[in-house]
Amino acid sequence: MTEPPKPREDDEAAKRVRERVEKLLAQSPSSSTGTLVQSGRTLRYRAVAEFIPVVGRGLDDKRGDPEAAVFTTSYFLEDTESGKRPVCFVFNGGPGSASVWLHLGAVGPKRVAILEDGGMPAPPYTVSDNPESWLEHFDLVFVDPPHTGYSLTASSEVRDRMLSVDGDVAALSEAIRTWLGRHKRWSSSLYLAGESYGTTRCAAIADKLLDIGVALSGLVLVSCAMDLQSIVFSPRNDLPFALFLPAFACAAQYHGKLQGRLSSSSDEARTAAEQFVTEEYLAALHAGSRLSGDARRRVVGRMAELTGLSPTLVDDKNIRINDQTFFLELLRDRGRVVGRLEARVTGPMGASRSHAWEFDPGMEAISAPYTMAANAYMSETLGLDTQTPYEVLSMDVNKKWKWTRGEDHGLGFACTSPDLSRALRRNAHLRVLAASGRYDLGTPYSASDWSLAQLDVPPDVAARIEHRYYEAGHMMYTREADLKKLKRDLAAWLGG
Repeated sequence: MTEPPKPREDDEAAKRVRERVEKLLAQSPSSSTGTLVQSGRTLRYRAVAEFIPVVGRGLDDKRGDPEAAVFTTSYFLEDTESGKRPVCFVFNGGPGSASVWLHLGAVGPKRVAILEDGGMPAPPYTVSDNPESWLEHFDLVFVDPPHTGYSLTASSEVRDRMLSVDGDVAALSEAIRTWLGRHKRWSSSLYLAGESYGTTRCAAIADKLLDIGVALSGLVLVSCAMDLQSIVFSPRNDLPFALFLPAFACAAQYHGKLQGRLSSSSDEARTAAEQFVTEEYLAALHAGSRLSGDARRRVVGRMAELTGLSPTLVDDKNIRINDQTFFLELLRDRGRVVGRLEARVTGPMGASRSHAWEFDPGMEAISAPYTMAANAYMSETLGLDTQTPYEVLSMDVNKKWKWTRGEDHGLGFACTSPDLSRALRRNAHLRVLAASGRYDLGTPYSASDWSLAQLDVPPDVAARIEHRYYEAGHMMYTREADLKKLKRDLAAWLGG
């Protein structure tokens, strides 16, 4: 008698993954309460940590089995009329990042404190009350996309689909709709807030939600990354060389590498760089090898003055200074590397002073504090028992991300500005607040200026967009003065 075939190992693995998702979705929400003093009054709130199902649909448009369990942490203000407060859904970026940075950095009722200069504090790392939380304005929902935080997909096929620009947008839009139904919040005004790649997804989600009958009141875009062409240095793409230059000038001035009038203030350096880009540098880049003689020497000299780099280096790089060249060369004489996400922060080079980019000092300063504090907060305060670590930043997600969209077969850069433009035109009540740090060399303020200026909207629609600036980096809220300014700007924007 023939024995039945044994299940293949990959079938068993797939089954375990599906069972894991089902188990997560079957868990009862974890709830805790807290208080927060804001604007002279004590706010009582309830925190709810739960998994939201993302359910697939068949060809007949009928709902099928859960395809993912999306982890959310929500904060509801107590002693208020149920279902009437505005709700803000919050995302971070990466892609591959959980929502912890905005959650425990600026928006939530608890905060991880980082040094004022963006440097790394000594351990241990804990959270404390955040009097600048956005809780007094919204009920808050922090969303961890699939394979970040505790979120998980039910199969490798679903994973591949959701780890993409459009798959991510579709899944998170469905998660938002499901959350609204579960918590009976269809009568609330709705907002999205995103940081970095979170702005990429929020711009597209704003349009996608309209397709399923959900209109937003506002978007908060922190450190914009909607147009990757503006921030990705690659062959034949001259745009970032121009858009990064003003931010390079700010960082060079901060570190004392500029001379004369340019050294007097970051505003002076920034304004001079912006003027140079507009009046001369863009034309020089466009000229290519046709730029020669005195014209080339003039451009090389001015770039050196604005960036603090040597004229020889600028000339050798064909007047095109990319981000890694700047990080590694600005302070080479001091044996220091400049931070990418926080250019005020520097780190030591090795004794050999290698030209290899090994780590980002700006990211290293915050990674361990946020990771350790997040794991402690999830387990000790929110009472989660998942037996797995909270995935703060998944490099595996980043590596497997599919950047192409629709009919784009890898010929262009991922871009969700058209989605935001369309959402603004479709929804006459949608307003946008953008926030940029002057010392962000990942998504520079000058690149965000360009991206917002390229939105395909008429002037009356563009008037619904505001852009505010801060004297720190990508996570400008790590600097307390900017944390407070961000909150003031938010309140003024909401009031307007």
